[in-house]
Amino acid sequence: MQISVASVKFGASSKSYYFGVGNLEVKPGDHVIVETSNGQEYGYVEKGNHEIKASELTGELKPIIRIATDADKKKLAGKTEKEKAAMAEAGKRIAKLKLDMKLVGVSYSFDDSKILFNFTSSNRVDFRELVKELAGHFHARIELRQIGERDEVKACGGCFGMCGQQVCCSRWLPDFKAVSIKMAKNQNLSLNPTKISGVCGKLLCCLEYENAHYKELAGLMPKLNSTVKTPDGNGVVMYNNLLKKEVNVKITDKDGYTIKTFTLSEIKFDSKQNAGSEKEE
Repeated sequence: MQISVASVKFGASSKSYYFGVGNLEVKPGDHVIVETSNGQEYGYVEKGNHEIKASELTGELKPIIRIATDADKKKLAGKTEKEKAAMAEAGKRIAKLKLDMKLVGVSYSFDDSKILFNFTSSNRVDFRELVKELAGHFHARIELRQIGERDEVKACGGCFGMCGQQVCCSRWLPDFKAVSIKMAKNQNLSLNPTKISGVCGKLLCCLEYENAHYKELAGLMPKLNSTVKTPDGNGVVMYNNLLKKEVNVKITDKDGYTIKTFTLSEIKFDSKQNAGSEKEE
């Protein structure tokens, strides 16, 4: 069974979600008002009308209500000021109740029916009294969500990485993928935590971007400390330059040893003992 949908995002780094189009015709870049489980939201069409299989849906298909009007766009422009005010009000009440939590961000649903407060804390927080006070003040449904370090940086935005650009998670990255120290090893990077950690204190998300390519290259190279045959005799592998496909080999002779660089095509070794044969940690 085929279902007519459009793909909608709620920000540059948001995931894309399917919404039913009904009789509407929408195209990429259109601003739309959609129905969600949290009330009405303002979104941006990433992919216009198209059909998908019913099996591709992971939950209830909510509808696109309408193309955003000028009034909707004006209301969206004022949403930021309301969220700043809500942030300040919640901060005062957190201080009054002496709660061990750091408020990170506030998000109003577009129809003002719900307000989401994101916070971080090193401990579990009993925020039931806070919810009562906020609900009484704002006359809306209140949700408090505890988030981690990566989500905090994503929510704050405006942070810049060592590359000089705004961090990927708040600029375009919709999902956090698993990142391991093995990825840094695959790329011959320094394992100094300050070199391979982002502003969130966790391993850099970008370590994952090219990892598959580095693993593929490593699968072509000999293991470190293994013996290879070179035009100048047998030697021991000291270093692999994956991108250049070059190998530094230590060749011992009667006068001591020398370290020479050979291209991958110039050496011979047992392919069963290459650098890519190690299991991913």
